Amino acid sequence: MTATHPTGAHTARREWAVGTMVLGAVMLMIAGILGIMRGIAGIAEDDVFVTTPNYVFRYDLTGWGWIHLILGAVAVAVSIGLFQASTWARVAGVGIAGLVIIANFLSLPSYPVWSLVMIAISGLIIWALCTVRKDDAWQPFEQPPGNP
Repeated sequence: MTATHPTGAHTARREWAVGTMVLGAVMLMIAGILGIMRGIAGIAEDDVFVTTPNYVFRYDLTGWGWIHLILGAVAVAVSIGLFQASTWARVAGVGIAGLVIIANFLSLPSYPVWSLVMIAISGLIIWALCTVRKDDAWQPFEQPPGNP
């Protein structure tokens, strides 16, 4: 049995929508913070990462650290927008999560297990942000369902 708004819309659907949006926002913030840490590790000390001599994609680990640092900072900023249920933040969140997947795929030889974990987290973020319909979660999260 689900409660309904005065307009007849199901609040249970909105609660699930808000829940998945919050999941996406929290996971994007975690992925961003971890990306920042990984970026700092790549910039400060290249010895943290393994070097694979025969990998198709070759890059400087310090430069790659800057890429992870920037992606992580943008991911944290976008996740703050997601807590306000902004449409621009949903679109940007999916885009940033996609870029994080690509960045971690390209850095598989340097840190394989961590890259796979970040790819999985980013896939979860994309799922969470794409399953919410605009009609279900158009209000900021602080506003409880049914209160105008």
